[in-house]
Amino acid sequence: MSVRPVSQPGSVGTMLQLAVRLRALIALIVVAAFFSVMAPNFLSLASLLIMTKHIALIALLGIGMSFVILSGGIDLSVGSVAGLAGMVAGGLILNGLHLNALDLVIYPSVPMIILIVVALGGLVGAVNGVLVTRFSVAPFIATLGTLYVARGAALLLSDGATFPNLTGFEDLGNTGFESLGSGRIVGIPMPVVILLLVGLLAAFVAARTTFGRKVYAVGGSERAARLAGVNVNRVKVLVYVISAACAALAGLIVASDLVAAHPASGEAFELSAIAAVVLGGASLSGGRGTIGGTIIGACVIGTLADGMVMMGVSEFWQMVIKGTVIVGAVVLDQLQSRLGDGDRS
Repeated sequence: MSVRPVSQPGSVGTMLQLAVRLRALIALIVVAAFFSVMAPNFLSLASLLIMTKHIALIALLGIGMSFVILSGGIDLSVGSVAGLAGMVAGGLILNGLHLNALDLVIYPSVPMIILIVVALGGLVGAVNGVLVTRFSVAPFIATLGTLYVARGAALLLSDGATFPNLTGFEDLGNTGFESLGSGRIVGIPMPVVILLLVGLLAAFVAARTTFGRKVYAVGGSERAARLAGVNVNRVKVLVYVISAACAALAGLIVASDLVAAHPASGEAFELSAIAAVVLGGASLSGGRGTIGGTIIGACVIGTLADGMVMMGVSEFWQMVIKGTVIVGAVVLDQLQSRLGDGDRS
């Protein structure tokens, strides 16, 4: 008969496990404290407002990416979808929608443009989902291909040029686009307000709905989910739709904030989104993670990026540090798995 010691609450293993699970929060505290000392203007109101807008963008991308990663997939196309979304919005504002068959040019209102662009993003996500489910293409390859297609489409829309001055035209009724990225509600930047609304909805869907439970089930064990009667293919398609729709929304915010759309916008966004999700406690193998953790992870990535800019860190070193953070997050994910953390809530 063998005897196995029972871990006590204060044991090293338990403390290590807790530290790994709270890695995003610990990292956020450390990073914020470091830049508060090293960057003189880090805690100024102007800097904090800019930082919250950047964090909101990463978090929106991360929320969509969370659903994909929870299901056991990956989406590399979110940056290109964001760039395409901005270009489509810019084209609709400046050039309108040409209906050659009717010899008409329609200039949609800003709310309609937002709906059209988000729906277009969802359509791109549906293509990703179909490639993964119906054609059995690996998620990495399917979304990598979509990355290039979406980026190429963004370039084709303007022959590689920028759509400038997206303020709209009073006589056409399509003004107000800039308020999406630079507007405020009771002093809170609009991107942060959007993040709060999307984050609360996403957290509710992931934790409190049947669809959310199915996403976790598919990521935990696809075979077991099928045996339990879950329509795995439908779940997979929907998570890619959610991811691309969130990316399109982020692209709209970027274009609105700049009051211009550039086809190269959104480059490397996918890396920040993946880093935020994994750093926030999600497992790349699927089935474990939370929306709240992803938002905290986005705070770490956004704070780190803005803090380095304020300190004047070279862009090349910024790339090195961000890459190190991503690798470190994956290593911690593997450590968490080895420590036997089976909490998937």
